[in-house]
Amino acid sequence: MAAAKKAVLGPLVGAVDQGTSSTRFLVFNSKTAELLSHHQVEIKQEFPREGWVEQDPKEILQSVYECIEKTCEKLGQLNIDISNIKAIGVSNQRETTVVWDKLTGEPLYNAVAAPVSPVSPGPSDPVAVVPSGSSVPAAGTSSVWLDLRTQSTVENLSKRIPGNNNFVKSKTGLPLSTYFSAVKLRWLLDNVRKVQRAVEEDRALFGTIDSWLIWSLTGGANGGVHCTDVTNASRTMLFNIHSLEWDKELCEFFEIPMKILPNVRSSSEIYGLMKISHSLKAGALEGVPISGCLGDQSAALVGQMCFQDGQAKNTYGTGCFLLCNTGRKCVFSEHGLLTTVAYKLGRDKPVYYALEGSVAIAGAVIRWLRDNLGIIQTSEEIEKLAKEVGTSYGCYFVPAFSGLYAPYWEPSARGIICGLTQFTNKCHIAFAALEAVCFQTREILDAMNRDCGIPLSHLQVDGGMTNNKILMQLQADILYIPVVKPSMPETTALGAAMAAGAAEGVGVWSLEPEDLSAVTMERFEPQINAEESEIRYSTWKKAVMKSVGWVTTQSSESGDPSIFCSLPLGFFIVSSMVMLIGARYISGIP
Repeated sequence: MAAAKKAVLGPLVGAVDQGTSSTRFLVFNSKTAELLSHHQVEIKQEFPREGWVEQDPKEILQSVYECIEKTCEKLGQLNIDISNIKAIGVSNQRETTVVWDKLTGEPLYNAVAAPVSPVSPGPSDPVAVVPSGSSVPAAGTSSVWLDLRTQSTVENLSKRIPGNNNFVKSKTGLPLSTYFSAVKLRWLLDNVRKVQRAVEEDRALFGTIDSWLIWSLTGGANGGVHCTDVTNASRTMLFNIHSLEWDKELCEFFEIPMKILPNVRSSSEIYGLMKISHSLKAGALEGVPISGCLGDQSAALVGQMCFQDGQAKNTYGTGCFLLCNTGRKCVFSEHGLLTTVAYKLGRDKPVYYALEGSVAIAGAVIRWLRDNLGIIQTSEEIEKLAKEVGTSYGCYFVPAFSGLYAPYWEPSARGIICGLTQFTNKCHIAFAALEAVCFQTREILDAMNRDCGIPLSHLQVDGGMTNNKILMQLQADILYIPVVKPSMPETTALGAAMAAGAAEGVGVWSLEPEDLSAVTMERFEPQINAEESEIRYSTWKKAVMKSVGWVTTQSSESGDPSIFCSLPLGFFIVSSMVMLIGARYISGIP
């Protein structure tokens, strides 16, 4: 019987989407942006000590190979010719740090991560430190973006900041923080002998996850390309976002040898060609160019097609990541937001910048209601509860579990639920929890608007929580602008694929506005009037103020005030007993 004819769908583009909990490989039709097939592999996180988060770089790389292999198998089952894959892009978890041996291809330590909480300091605070545990992981891994071990490194560095407190931020757009790669790299150089020795012997290479993957996929120790793109470089705290180069002064400040840093390229150009074992079915991808690279949040911005000044996207997950395109203008925030590189889509194309803000508690508040209060059994139930009442009935929930972040920067705040009456029930609290996510998003977007002066006409959204229609409608009502959700949720991978397909020498994906494929969108319009929206928002801000000042710091020298409060009573009891015994003795009572 004749073999089935392979389907011809036009040029295809693949995307590696490497995150903290999983790796995926996805293949898109470059003419329609349709997702044709994908495969996902979960990856482990290791917690060797409190506050430490690590991942094995070799496991991450193997997960990429597995995802590519399985996706190619699925495409074959769909009768789609994988030889039509013309380019591959990479998007990755940012800030996670890897150091490896360029002669053997072996990691010298685990990947070390960055803190999960937002790290931007207040407007006048040059240093952002996240509380840390203390410990040392096993060799052969990388530093993940969630890791907290570098607090002492940050504290020591902060004492050495040159006269200008904005020395780091003015060059990088970032505060001095445990979150970013330079501090983790400094920690590795200070604490891991294998890393120290490899640097001394000129064997060490440093990179974020994109660098490790591209180097490995293009040959590794046999000619692998050591590079990164501007978006990932801009999260290392070593990269000058104005000159778009590694900054010599910053490298000297952190005492990082520049010879171990990757070459910085644009987000859309051919970096090298795939080299995959022919024992794999995916060996058919041998020679396919890797031509797109973006940090995950920048990739989502591109995938959402936020190419105009003032366009913004919000990714709803455990927290929220908001990016606002500020165009070719590098805007520095006065409200604790980060300034970062949005993208540079071609070697000769201009760089675009973004303001970035984070909401610490978004999906996490739903998990709190499930795991701590037990008012829902599954995360999906919250939409049903909120829908039953359609209002919070005047109840407001401020989830400041570990303080307030941007734009308040109030570590003394703690979570509160206020406005309770005898009629309040779990449905109202569920509704208030969803509103809290939306109010926090508005506060960040208001800060962005004040910083860049570009009013937002609509908000583009993605992430797991966007499946909650009540949440999306609330967001539109509270922002009083439309909220737009793409029907195809894989915006991060799509952004990496678009960058790869548009690269010079590939040219299968046009990024010209008139050529961009129209992705089906679900649009949520405000359903309340502007006055009601403002009343609800102002009441929320009143609730926020109630949450401030719950925690007060007392030095250990002051001791426990309750002890001193009990001393008068103690003296009274003791003196009364002495007087009673004395009286009995004098009276001769036995």
